[in-house]
Amino acid sequence: MELEHQMSEPDFWNNQDQAQAIIGETKALKAQVDEFQNLNQGYEDLETTYELLKEEFDEELAVECETEMKKLIESLNTFELELLLNDPYDKNNAILELHPGAGGTESQDWASMLLRMYIRWGEKHGFKVETLDYLSGDEAGVKSVTLLFKGHNAYGYLKAEKGVHRLVRISPFDSSGRRHTSFVSCDVVPEFNNEIEIDVRTEDLKIDTYRSTGAGGQHINTTDSAVRITHIPTGIVVQCQTERSQIKNREQAMNMLKSKLYQKKIEEQQAEMNEIRGEQKEIGWGSQIRSYVFHPYSMVKDHRTNVETGNVQSVMDGEIDDFIDAYLRQKLSYDT
Repeated sequence: MELEHQMSEPDFWNNQDQAQAIIGETKALKAQVDEFQNLNQGYEDLETTYELLKEEFDEELAVECETEMKKLIESLNTFELELLLNDPYDKNNAILELHPGAGGTESQDWASMLLRMYIRWGEKHGFKVETLDYLSGDEAGVKSVTLLFKGHNAYGYLKAEKGVHRLVRISPFDSSGRRHTSFVSCDVVPEFNNEIEIDVRTEDLKIDTYRSTGAGGQHINTTDSAVRITHIPTGIVVQCQTERSQIKNREQAMNMLKSKLYQKKIEEQQAEMNEIRGEQKEIGWGSQIRSYVFHPYSMVKDHRTNVETGNVQSVMDGEIDDFIDAYLRQKLSYDT
């Protein structure tokens, strides 16, 4: 196996980030092989049970067989989707950013609710979730937050969440008890290490340092270790304050900038192709992908796939796989 051969090379640990990425990919591939063998064994067991039932029917065994078959179909669907995530950077870590729209405290609180939802989703799926940047809201919630999801296929799954998320509820911050609509923009890009070459000129950058802050606005560090990089030609801004070292934060911020510049390039190419095809895709605050309605009824609906659920609480607890699964399958069917 090529990856195992790379791991046996004497200079394997010279680049620690690259080494960790290779180890992670190797583990993920081995897990896929193990899962395939488990599914195959499950299928063979069901086949044996079915043959027994044909010879002599047993109601208890038939119920057990039906239950196991449903479990196997569910596992097969999950496994199939994982195999279908084969875009160039699907396997990469993912950088996810949340930015509240107009509406002050109400939309900032909505951003903090989505932040909790994504952290819970990531933890349930075994991803390591790190906070790269966090800016507290004025009274509650967050003004902006950047998360890094580390693990195989993190970007492949989370790219389904890119877009505007809309909340309708009775605002706890409105003494009149009126219904409010809030918006939060979610941006997702793959994290790159050395897979791509993006030419970033030093003279195109404005680099600022500041003191790291955590939830509640307290200072985490006594030195100006946090880094903000502005790419002057495009206006793209990235921030990182996760490390105590300014050098490490700067490295991470540069990686984030390269990811965003690459994504911008891809989106421009896609827009050109859409124009050639005569397609117009709305972008910005108009591109609402999902509505979360808490009042006057309970429902979460994805506007791209029409998948919906009335169990709002489970969604806010990170149960968003049905939405991700439906979107990715729809996208795959369009692409093929």
